[in-house]
Order: sequence, then C-alpha cells, then structure tokens
Amino acid sequence: MNMAKQPERSRRLVLVPCPFQGHITPMLQLGTVLYSKGFSITVVHTIYNSPNPKNHPDIIFVPIADGLSDQDIRSWDLVGNVAAINENCKDIFQRFLQKLSPVEQEQVCIICDEIMFFAEAVADHLKLPSLILRTTSAATCLARSALVKLNEQGHDLSQGSVSRDLVPELHPLRFKDLPFSLAASFGKFAKVVNKGYGKRTSSAIIWNTMKCLEELTLEQMQQRSEVPIFPIGPLHMIVPFNISSSLITEDRTCISWLDKQPHKSVIYVSSSGSIAALTEKEVAEIAWGLANSNQPFLWVVRPGSIRGSDWIELLPKGFQDSVGDKGFIVRWAPQREVLAHPAVGGFWSHCGWNSTLESIGEGVPMICKPCFGDQRVNARYASYVWKIGLELEELERGEIERAVRRLILENEGNDMRERVKELKKKFQDRIRQGNSSYDSLNELVNFIVSL
Repeated sequence: MNMAKQPERSRRLVLVPCPFQGHITPMLQLGTVLYSKGFSITVVHTIYNSPNPKNHPDIIFVPIADGLSDQDIRSWDLVGNVAAINENCKDIFQRFLQKLSPVEQEQVCIICDEIMFFAEAVADHLKLPSLILRTTSAATCLARSALVKLNEQGHDLSQGSVSRDLVPELHPLRFKDLPFSLAASFGKFAKVVNKGYGKRTSSAIIWNTMKCLEELTLEQMQQRSEVPIFPIGPLHMIVPFNISSSLITEDRTCISWLDKQPHKSVIYVSSSGSIAALTEKEVAEIAWGLANSNQPFLWVVRPGSIRGSDWIELLPKGFQDSVGDKGFIVRWAPQREVLAHPAVGGFWSHCGWNSTLESIGEGVPMICKPCFGDQRVNARYASYVWKIGLELEELERGEIERAVRRLILENEGNDMRERVKELKKKFQDRIRQGNSSYDSLNELVNFIVSL
C-alpha cells in the first residue's frame, strides 16, 4: 500500500482548540501526530486554560485574549463562555494570521475545534483552507441534533429528565441519555448545536473515533456530510510518544501505591472529570460506598470539585481512618498510566469521551455515572451497546458498594472485562498498517497536502 506523502516542514497547520480539558487533549494529540508526519504546528489558544508549552517542545503556542472575566469562568456557563470566546477572538485571530508573511499564508491550513466557529469564519474570509476536529463520539453528534429537533417539535425536555422512554429514531438512547449541556439556557445550547452541525465551510472533518465502535453512525454522518470524514481515533493510541496535556498537575505518588495492590483489585474513581462538582452529601455517599465495598480504591478528588470546599475538607468524619491504606486520594492522576496498571480492575468514570476511549484502550471495564452533556450518550453506549460497563443510577452508598463489588469480584464484571479486552484488541488492530484508522490518518495527511 502507498504510504502517506511526507510534506515539507514549511507547511504550517494552525490548530485552534476549545479551552476545556476534554477538547484540548485530543487537539494536542492531533498536533503531535501531524508533527510526526512532517507538518509545522502552531496552536492558537485562549489565555483561559492555557496549555503548558513545556510539555510540547515541538509545537509553537500563541495565546490570544479571550475576554472572559473571572465571574464568567466561575459561572460554569460553558455554552455562554463558548459563545463569548467566538465573539471575542475572531478579530484577534484574523490579525494574527494576517501578520504571517505571504509565503506562510499560502502554506497555512487551519484545524479548529468543532465549536471554535470563529477560526473557520476567519479562514474562509482569508481564503485559507480549514478542517474541523470533532472531539466527541459520532453518536453524540446525532443526539445533539436530535435534541434540538425534539425541542422544536414541542417535546417537554428538561435537563433533569429521568424518562426511560426511547427517543424516536435514536435507538438505543432514552430521553435521560440526551446530551443536555451544563448551566446554559436551551436557547444558547441550540444556537451552538445549529452552528456546530449545520452547514460548514471547512474542507473536511477529523473525528476522534473509529469504525469498530461506531461504524453505522459514521456511515450516517458521512451520508449527511458534503465533505470527507476522517475517523482516525483513538488519538491517544496513535501519538508517537506519551505526552501530558493535563491542565492540572498529575500526582504520580499513586503509582507506587498501586504497585502494592493485588492484581485487578483496585477501583479507580474519577467521577467528576475536569469540570463537574459534587455536593457534600453526594461525596459522603461515594466515600462510604467505597469504604463499604472493602475494595482498594484510588480516588481523584479535583480541587474545587466538592462544592464549598477547596479539596477534601468536607469528606465525612471517620472515613479516612476507616479505610486506612485501602484508599488513596489524589488531586489529579496520570490517568493513562493508572488505567494501564495491572492492579486496576475497574474505572468509575463520568464517561467523558477521552476517558471512555482510554478505558477501552487499556481493557478496563467501567462503572458509568455521567454528569452532563455527551457523557450521558457515552455511558449508555458503554453499558447497553458495548456492554463494558455498569450504569450507576444513584449516588447512594448501598448501590455504590454493590456496583464496585459486581465489577471487581463477580462474574458479571469478569464478562465485561473479557468484552472490553476484545475491544482493546480491535483498537490495537485498527491503528496498524492496512487497517481503518491507520489508513484514514494517511488519507488525511495526503488530503491536507493537496489543499
């Protein structure tokens, strides 16, 4: 088979990530992959949640003012902040591109996150080619569009929906699985969805997913799309070396603790991801559920993820004394290394797309407790379609204890472990020469060179 053409390093790709961890990580992974294919990489990013350039010495980083106030950031109105960034960054980004020399401009191609519309608009205005990176599953794309249509049709939709009724024409999703956004009016959300999945001017779509997980959905998306789609995932498995794009310092002391634990005995808990926050009551239920399971656990408690607390001050009294050495709490963990550790037998996850792909990539079954947005879609697919996870309905200590023990100790968990191992093998196969993700990446490289 023909290998991808190796472009001259003079061709520059300007990457524009959305400033949230779940979006920054795949964009920087993509940049690293494309650098290894011969491109020069510049990342233009907001001051808010700036990535650490020291972790990516081969990439040029250009910060631009985003106009977000401290109050905006504290509001957690994610959709509102995205809208503000798109409004505030457009002119600054255009001036940056216009400062490039004429020769550089001819060689520039923009790759922007699907919700960084301003970058696509500027590229179009300057007659520069652009591509879109989608950082969620293909199923989420369908579900977001369906959610807006359902609202237009007069369905009574609410963010707190617990309806188990199936959504028409969106099997296997129930209304409770729809990807409602966090802290935003539905009107704001609908505007972002319509812009994100409506008519775009970019030349192609890059997708951090793969055919072995979403073949039928990807076929649907390609039929609807006027431009080619390149499913090149999982990005974290095709980067040529392990890089950290974490916005929070990772605590590696947990690895030496894991080294002392029995094989496949530990439940790794990162239940609120990089954004969500829990109440003191919810944290107490998690704490005692873990303690009562009598299984060793590694628990990520992100600073600020417990409302009213800087870190773990609001953990229930007596909890840490009760669990002793069976529990280990960190502010943030080197997740891929943790999931690859032989002591880890399960992952309690919020089911962000990156976390879901990383868990499958290491063959680790899941406890699925989504918080908002695409996490709900991913949790449904993990638990119902791929059958590699347990759905945790309530943050109640008895249910948590049972879920941990089912996943780690019982045959049900062993069956899930075997299924996720099979998916892991498919992931490994797809990124090898002659298979779908490998071929798709080479096709993408050739496509960019042809622009």
